[in-house]
Amino acid sequence: MESTRLLLVVLAAAVGGAINSIAGGGTLVTFPALVWLGVPAIVANATSTVALWPGALGSMWGYRAELAGVRAWAIRFAIPSLIGGLTGALLLLRTPADRFEAIVPWLVIGATLLFLAQRPALAALRKRSSPAPAVADPALQPPGIVLLAFQFLVGVYGGYFGAGIGILMLAALGFMGFTNIHRMNGLKNWGGLCMNVVAAATFAFSGLVNWPVAIAMAIGATAGGYGGSRLAQRVPQQWVRGAVIGIGFAAGLWLLLARG
Repeated sequence: MESTRLLLVVLAAAVGGAINSIAGGGTLVTFPALVWLGVPAIVANATSTVALWPGALGSMWGYRAELAGVRAWAIRFAIPSLIGGLTGALLLLRTPADRFEAIVPWLVIGATLLFLAQRPALAALRKRSSPAPAVADPALQPPGIVLLAFQFLVGVYGGYFGAGIGILMLAALGFMGFTNIHRMNGLKNWGGLCMNVVAAATFAFSGLVNWPVAIAMAIGATAGGYGGSRLAQRVPQQWVRGAVIGIGFAAGLWLLLARG
């Protein structure tokens, strides 16, 4: 990739990293940017997963204190996340490039719809929060088979594409009875990290990753994430969210038209 396009990749990753730190949804910027810059869709997906993994690690580290009281629960939560992430990554490797290019517009549009649902879903989860001490802490009991099965399916999607997995996990945790949004975010980030690490490792050894682009993106995403965290208190999140939703739908439509 020529230097001008590589610079644009770094800028797109920086914007995506900043968006992730402010509102989430940065993948809806970085993935279409890579495709627009000429990276094949399946390579763009694998490269983005590898490049953005350090950001997932940083998010997990920021919420590590919230997992202190749920260690055994988090270990059980990790198992379907790891298996699902590996399954999704292997499915991607077995998907023909032309078939993935046909699927990806709908993945982008679906992820944008999930992002659009994020705010009302989180508001509903926070509304359920209650200080009543009589409510048992769901973390004191092991996760049920239904949640673990759902988490496996989320892991498959996360390993295959990944945008929008956070809201799926938060919704599942809410149905399980969790009301502490910080603990929920900690478990969500832990699950996402497990999916991403196994998918990133699989892609790293697959030969699909464009390493110059991945390294450039990682640098840009790290810088953007740091800058975004500094601006998070000053930039209205609704502006950022509106931009992400607009970009997501526009990218999905563009990918559909490009296929036609």
